[in-house]
Amino acid sequence: MASLLAQSQIRSREAMKSVGGAVVGALTIGLLRTTRYFDPLKTADLFGRITGRVGPLLREQRIARANLAAAFPEKSPEEIDAILAGVWNNLGRLGAEFAHIDRIWDYDEAYPLKSRIEIPPRTHELFHQLRLDDKPALIFASHLGNWEMPALAAVAHGLDAAILFRRPNIASADRIIQEMRSDKMGTLIPAGRDAPIRLAEALQKGQHVAMLVDQYLTGGVEVTFFGRKTRANPMLARLLRQVECPVHGVRIIRLPGYRFRAELSEEVKPVRDTKGQIDVQGTTQAITNVIEGWIREYPDQWLWLHRRWR
Repeated sequence: MASLLAQSQIRSREAMKSVGGAVVGALTIGLLRTTRYFDPLKTADLFGRITGRVGPLLREQRIARANLAAAFPEKSPEEIDAILAGVWNNLGRLGAEFAHIDRIWDYDEAYPLKSRIEIPPRTHELFHQLRLDDKPALIFASHLGNWEMPALAAVAHGLDAAILFRRPNIASADRIIQEMRSDKMGTLIPAGRDAPIRLAEALQKGQHVAMLVDQYLTGGVEVTFFGRKTRANPMLARLLRQVECPVHGVRIIRLPGYRFRAELSEEVKPVRDTKGQIDVQGTTQAITNVIEGWIREYPDQWLWLHRRWR
């Protein structure tokens, strides 16, 4: 009898979880589709205000505050509060911008002053070098500024890219998000067991493989981040062991006046062991160092809401 009761409780929880997922998925779809009918700038302002009010009530606020206190022990509580306000504002704006993802990248190299996107001359030079050198490349990014836009930029300007992404847990939300991304973001490769194989194949075909690499990964390699030990995803360095190619970082920073600045880093040289092979831990640390430098410049635009140190 107890066994039957336990099984019934499990089935009930699974059914409730399924119903809850369907409701959240439907709400996500409805919100994304509805948002597309409104002015993207006004919607970004609205979403930024909403997350600025709701975010501090969530448990992620405590996580982010603890992360910031650990990363910036020299900052006052007031300074940390100001950074947190920016984090929530950036997240809300990102959500509004995602609804308009097929039209948000408006940069025209022939008329740069008509765009909301700023691209420094050195980034122009590096981008065209990547596009024209007939070589594959590995591109890393972080959850900084608008982290969806680099993939848009690659496809819009003719860079053959394969993008690693993580599927939402809710199938219905996953479908519409993939629909919105697919036309503008190149080849999309979902994270999973076969992802490393598919990414290596993309490199071997000469594609440019891009991924976000700044979150904690259980089983990842140990790195130092803001002076503290944590774990990072070594996938990029492991791919580099299979297909040696240039490595660059990309970030798109939010600027005042609804503007953005897109930047490619200089090539990040891999660290090698005594035998000349790619040192996975050392190369992952080198990439982590670049990301830390970015975050120190714009701490209010990074996603401090997850447990980066455990």
